[in-house]
Amino acid sequence: MTKLIRTEEEIMLADAARGYLDDAAPVGKLRALRDAGEAHDPALWAEMAQMGWAGVLVPEAAGGSDMGHAAACVLAEEMGKTLAPTPFLSTAVIAATALRQVATERAKAALAKIAEGTVTYALAIDEGSKFDPEAIELVAEKDGNGFRLSGQKRFVVDGGFADRLLVLAKTEGGVTLFDIPADAAGVTRSSKPMIDSRDAAEISFDKVEATGEDVLGAVDDAMSVLKPALEAGQAALAAELTGLAAGAFGRTVGYLKERKQFGTLIGTFQALQHRAAHLWCECEVTSSAILHAGRVLDSDPENAALAVSVAKARAMDTAQLAVREGVQMHGGIGMTDEFDMGFYMRRARVGSEWLGDYGYHAGVVARLRGF
Repeated sequence: MTKLIRTEEEIMLADAARGYLDDAAPVGKLRALRDAGEAHDPALWAEMAQMGWAGVLVPEAAGGSDMGHAAACVLAEEMGKTLAPTPFLSTAVIAATALRQVATERAKAALAKIAEGTVTYALAIDEGSKFDPEAIELVAEKDGNGFRLSGQKRFVVDGGFADRLLVLAKTEGGVTLFDIPADAAGVTRSSKPMIDSRDAAEISFDKVEATGEDVLGAVDDAMSVLKPALEAGQAALAAELTGLAAGAFGRTVGYLKERKQFGTLIGTFQALQHRAAHLWCECEVTSSAILHAGRVLDSDPENAALAVSVAKARAMDTAQLAVREGVQMHGGIGMTDEFDMGFYMRRARVGSEWLGDYGYHAGVVARLRGF
């Protein structure tokens, strides 16, 4: 694969983001939030909104910065390096992309609130143990001019604190996407901290009322709105995992340069140098795949599925390699909770399952390549 290079604007955005995140959202912040029993930091998200990050995919007409998917991937990658705990993927990427597909005043107003940082979203799609948008059992039954939603959703990332939910439901002629308040009557949320110290929720819907205005897009045709949103989220999550791999790699190399064994720096051991060099190469190739996916989403979104699934599959593989090597090269301390590498390892595990695991995306690639 040819190595892709960031544009000057992308480099400037990455440098600015890194300078801010290193100071405002180091891994220590995630540790502090976990110890305090909190899933995210609203003040941190408000600051990001002020910098235009919450509105990275929101049109300027709705108050956003509208920098595009490639820029969203740059930001997500930098967040991954410090494991910044924010609703960026759920709200600024997935929800914003879905809302952009709908030309209504309500959608425009919702986009404006996302850009302001005053509303957060969660995507309620999964029902089984694996990501499968076609395996939906939650039902939206017709009730006069509206609907009643009944069923359950699992693994709703950011669902414990989100203000609104994008809910995928079966309707008479297909599947439909609804945008409803998270505190609507009949909605019961059970927040469950994940192993990466982030928030996910199991959500029950007991005849939850939804009007025609709550339908995002067209009835029975959710995928016209949801497909672009899912691909945007998958690309940004892949970017975060790539940043995670780079963050873990940086910590590992730093340790190799300072740890001595029998009076000798372990970074001089040829076997460890070879392993570090291999990991660096994997990170570089994966970074190219991320850049490609973001640019295809901007230039040819209708045909971005292949690039996105390649990026997500590679990012998962690289992140898992980075954390395994990080734990092993750090020796005993790599397995302790006091050391940050464990946070990278756990986030890599969650990110590898959310929005499709390696098998799911390998299947997409195989199908699109005619295998």
